[in-house]
Amino acid sequence: MTPAIAGVSARGYADAVRPLLDGLLDAQTDDLARAADLIADSLRDGGVLQAFGAGHSAAFAADLVGRAGGLVPTNRLDIHDLVLHGDAHRDVLGDPKLERDPGIAHQIYELARPQPQDVFVVASQSGINGSVVELASLVKERGHQLIAVTSVAHTTRVAPRHPSGRRLSDLADVVLDNGAPYGDALLPTHDGGTVCAVSSVTAALLAQLLTAEVVRRFHQLGEVPPIYLSANVPGGDAHNHALESRYAGRLRRTA
Repeated sequence: MTPAIAGVSARGYADAVRPLLDGLLDAQTDDLARAADLIADSLRDGGVLQAFGAGHSAAFAADLVGRAGGLVPTNRLDIHDLVLHGDAHRDVLGDPKLERDPGIAHQIYELARPQPQDVFVVASQSGINGSVVELASLVKERGHQLIAVTSVAHTTRVAPRHPSGRRLSDLADVVLDNGAPYGDALLPTHDGGTVCAVSSVTAALLAQLLTAEVVRRFHQLGEVPPIYLSANVPGGDAHNHALESRYAGRLRRTA
């Protein structure tokens, strides 16, 4: 191994990620509190958290929805909804640039059938693609609160692809910075490139920080938060089904 690429290793990546994780909460305490307030207020009003992410940002939405230790009233919105819940042919998913199409946002929103009190969390590393920005615009037009999760370092360096010229961050009530650098990857290589993306790691932490703060708000009011148990522990299924029944017809668990 040459000195030029000595930092490209498991240890090098761990060392690069650690300060990003350590600083995520300290740098955004106020924004996390505001986001948690929006979510807790929505859920206490009978709302559902609607989470969307395109590309690898879909992992952030998955981390908020339908998992042990997470909030029950949640939905994961996804480009695959066009086929799973709509009437689009599966071949449409073969388009690698589908997330750039603003038109699909309207279908994704309508298929979710959100209620007025629902809150939306939309994640995108770049925050510039058509489906993400159009969905954010539609969410605000329909009167929902919107939390964006994006890379501030990345989105401010690239031109929006949406016809409006707006970015996801321009539309959100609260913006949470995932801390990822421009281009997402952390480790420099000998040929001037970078490897090992980080946005999925930091976004997963943000998802759990949000969950913790929402639960804390329920506890502060002396209320029991609607939280999933693992389906793989005794009584988990019965507990989860009882909570899900409060939202009959409003929660989707198809992935």
